[in-house]
Amino acid sequence: MNNYNILVTGGAGFIGSHLCEKLSRENYGTLCLDNFNENYNPEIKRDNISNILKYKNSLLIEADILDTIALKNIFQKYPIKKVIHLAAIAGVRPSLVDPIIYIDTDIKGTVNLLEMSRRYGVEQFIYGSSSSVYGINSKIPFSESDRVDLQVSPYATAKRGSELYCATYSHLYGIKTSILRFFTVYGPRQRPDMAFHKFTRLLFKGEKIPLFGYGKLKRDYTYVTDIVNGIILAMEKEYDFEVFNLGSGKTISLNELLEILSKILVIEPKIELLPEQPGDVPITWADISKAQKMLGYAPRTSIEKGLKEFVRWYREKESLIENEEEI
Repeated sequence: MNNYNILVTGGAGFIGSHLCEKLSRENYGTLCLDNFNENYNPEIKRDNISNILKYKNSLLIEADILDTIALKNIFQKYPIKKVIHLAAIAGVRPSLVDPIIYIDTDIKGTVNLLEMSRRYGVEQFIYGSSSSVYGINSKIPFSESDRVDLQVSPYATAKRGSELYCATYSHLYGIKTSILRFFTVYGPRQRPDMAFHKFTRLLFKGEKIPLFGYGKLKRDYTYVTDIVNGIILAMEKEYDFEVFNLGSGKTISLNELLEILSKILVIEPKIELLPEQPGDVPITWADISKAQKMLGYAPRTSIEKGLKEFVRWYREKESLIENEEEI
């Protein structure tokens, strides 16, 4: 049996599949865990990991993080030393419609993994959190030392709750833990419900593009390979307990984003300006100085280059993802 000692949850998803692929290329023994739920077409996720399965040092496990019996069997069978927990029900706006599922998967699933880590001697736990935990924060850019007392969506609250459980388990049981707050990750394999997909599809169809917050909402967009590099840096540097922002350290408005995307596609957009939706925040902006100093984190991908890579992937996979992009 190969020395499968790194468990990646949500391994067939957007970020997870990129991470598993890089770990496999770099010869880490990797367990890719995913339940292939139907939040979007499972065939997209199977396509995401199609390259991973050719590596002898990688293994796909189909299981749910809410299934404690399945988790127990996995932790008993494999010598897992590091858990990189990316599995979650994602999305701010859907959490306003069905908040309960976020408690079940995002919080209970995280606690299940922490408990297994405690029982089976996991040495390091890395939790994929979100910039949404900062809520509406008047202090910018967002720093890890900022107070995060008020989240404005159930999704953000579930992420913050999971962070607190990670801190508790680290304190009680000495599990070396890093919490990574991701800032609006984009790139190939991004979830079909995200803005990049919607904008691209509507541009191709010549339909109106809804820009909430009148297009003035600003985000710190981070290319997926920069995020993956940050995760691996955190994995290779074990701290007792730390929180790190992983972002680009720059902001761009929805209006500016659409302008760049339109130029890449050479399509003039039809725009519908709309007010903010519940759960929206006016800006996200990462102070990445801590990650730079302690991890050696250095994002390198410009929004122009990243969007070109996304468009290239979108065109290649359009037949697979087109039915998943209804707004």
